[in-house]
Amino acid sequence: MSPVRRGPARITAPEAAARTGHAPAGGAPGGAVLVDVREAREWCAGHAPGALHLPLSVLAADADVLPEARGRLLVVVCRSGNRSRQAAELLTARGADAVDVIGGMRDWVRAGLPVVDQRGEEGTIA
Repeated sequence: MSPVRRGPARITAPEAAARTGHAPAGGAPGGAVLVDVREAREWCAGHAPGALHLPLSVLAADADVLPEARGRLLVVVCRSGNRSRQAAELLTARGADAVDVIGGMRDWVRAGLPVVDQRGEEGTIA
């Protein structure tokens, strides 16, 4: 009987903020990289400051992890948590250490965490 393989871990938006240095209290960077897998229109409307953009559609087409994220914990986020779950599974299958954010950017905003648009001004979640 083979062992049951579990998917990547799931964390809350506040846990993601703590691991990536976005904590409201201004905590030090946690060493993890926030990777936003939403599409360009969603990213431009609003994303977490300092997040890396790697759309799921690009990742699914066998794109490599961005160089600045290699060898680090990847905290994967989308709008609601569905695409980030898929992306975390793809990344884990490729050997990366990845977790996904339950509730995505919707829960990020509900937790009072920062969101900026493509110009660096206050953004919204599309």
